[in-house]
Amino acid sequence: MPDTLFREAEIMRETARYKEALALYRKALKRYTTLGDREGISGCLLSLADICRMIGEFSRSSAYYTRAISLSKEARDRVMRADAMAGLGLSLRALGKWRDALGLFSLAKRIYTEKSDTNGMAFVLWAEGGAFRVGGEIGKALKALRAAKKLYLSMGADSEAKKGTSYCLCALGGVSRVAGLFDASMKYYTSANALMSSLGDRFGVAYSHCGIGNAYRMKGNYREAIRHLRKAEAGYRKIGDIVSYSYTLWSMGMTALLGGRSVTALKYFEEASVYFRKTKDIRGLIHCRLASGESLFLRGDLRGSRSTIASALRDSLKNDFALEACHARVLLDSINGREVNDGCYRRIGTKLRFAAMPLNIP
Repeated sequence: MPDTLFREAEIMRETARYKEALALYRKALKRYTTLGDREGISGCLLSLADICRMIGEFSRSSAYYTRAISLSKEARDRVMRADAMAGLGLSLRALGKWRDALGLFSLAKRIYTEKSDTNGMAFVLWAEGGAFRVGGEIGKALKALRAAKKLYLSMGADSEAKKGTSYCLCALGGVSRVAGLFDASMKYYTSANALMSSLGDRFGVAYSHCGIGNAYRMKGNYREAIRHLRKAEAGYRKIGDIVSYSYTLWSMGMTALLGGRSVTALKYFEEASVYFRKTKDIRGLIHCRLASGESLFLRGDLRGSRSTIASALRDSLKNDFALEACHARVLLDSINGREVNDGCYRRIGTKLRFAAMPLNIP
């Protein structure tokens, strides 16, 4: 029976056994299709899309979400359409298309509001917060995430509400870090880690350890940073999440760079770049170029450093990544021996400032 397959897939998904879950959802989808069961088909499509997005298969994920949107129109199911549009927006956000993502989130939010769907509204606000962060709109990101957290807290103490709250805490930790609020970032991630652990969320535990590690890095405690980043690395590797694993490798590289190990750092950036290319994550690649450029500078390769960071600046401007463009500009000023103008940080609402090379990129 397809219902049994679907339930088994849900259990696999909840325990972050993504490969097994994918296989079961695909079998269930085939049987639901044979039966013409629209509800079953839509459930499988959305679940398949969510998992593909989690493991970095954004093109496949987008295809599943698009199929779900088409099916929702046939079935005149507006909530399913909102769910699929929100998911598609997350896939586009991961590919750096944050403005397109915001358009989809806005459409989904309108439906959730009409249906008085609190969980849906909270989810899409969380998604919007992440998109604003990618675009470097820090104030808007914080506002959306705080609103999402407030909605999740209003839903009570069930596991769904707690899970939503914990992901908001992680997102707030990330935005607080790029806003230069490192103590707040640590507080958010530590709270998220405790909540994720109580829920047994393996991905969430790894996610929060990565955030704690980055908070320690920004505060200059590189030993504790590496300890937590290694916990995140092990967790992501275990569940097969190369998206988050790539960013953890980058963070470990930044920690090595700040600790004076530029050769080791460059190896981390090169490894992370392989995965970012695989998932077509342009923002991740830009971060690797920025950090690699710093590493090359510290090794005395001014020409290579300048070229690498200039490339990062071009792609940042092309994709409207305001924060990454700001990093690139201040680094190029420093490399070229000019007076560093870091006013771009103030304009996008972050307390970050340039002190010296290497810049501790958040």
